[in-house]
Amino acid sequence: MSDAQLAPLAANAVKKKRRRAGGMKGFWQRIRKPLAQSDLVKSTLATILAGGLRFVRATNRYAEGSSDVAQSYAKVTPSILAIWHGQHLLAPVLYPGGEPLAAMVSRSADAELNALVVEKFGFEAVRGSGGRGKSKRDKGGAQALIALKKALDAGSNVCMIADIPHGTPREAGMGIVTLARLSGRAVVPVAMTTSRRKVLEKTWDKTTINLPFGRCAMIVGEPIMVPADADDAEMERKRQEITAGLNEATERVYRIVDRQA
Repeated sequence: MSDAQLAPLAANAVKKKRRRAGGMKGFWQRIRKPLAQSDLVKSTLATILAGGLRFVRATNRYAEGSSDVAQSYAKVTPSILAIWHGQHLLAPVLYPGGEPLAAMVSRSADAELNALVVEKFGFEAVRGSGGRGKSKRDKGGAQALIALKKALDAGSNVCMIADIPHGTPREAGMGIVTLARLSGRAVVPVAMTTSRRKVLEKTWDKTTINLPFGRCAMIVGEPIMVPADADDAEMERKRQEITAGLNEATERVYRIVDRQA
């Protein structure tokens, strides 16, 4: 058969493939919303994700140079554990079992699954700001800070993602600085990763999917205090200090698992 005869057949095959792809996309768009609204589906997915994280933890040994997690946390409790977006998926499974923890999770629909996963590990999920299409008053940031302060006052650590959703990645926002000022508790930079990982390059925060059968590491940095009488200039300096501390911890933890330390 000549090239001229093959060309129409190839074009038809491409068209059929596109129609199938379009049909699958349309099917997914029709069922995605009902699935997202199903408590059973969400709970099942959260259980699967929590199980996957436990498997990742069980198959990754701590690399030499990693912080002693239990000992490091014992020294700073109660405090505000600061992490970056993109590294947050591993946080619940690396926290010492049986120790109380309250974690701030966005109110957005996309973050609801994160909250359910956090609860699967026995931790408290405090819903914060980030709900799309809502006024600032309705986003719940102030209420979340009050809940986190109460947890700190009760002797629990709290975990807070320092950078703002869909803002500038690896740049701390003022929310975590405000909580430190109000509570009188230190912000502790925490970074974690695994040697085998998949980075989703197209996501705004370069979300990292941690994979099994490698090395893991966590770095617990030096505590950062924010004075109760801090003015705007001091708050900005502390925000920059938290950003620098988290970025330093992140660089260290990647060097450790990649054996560059």
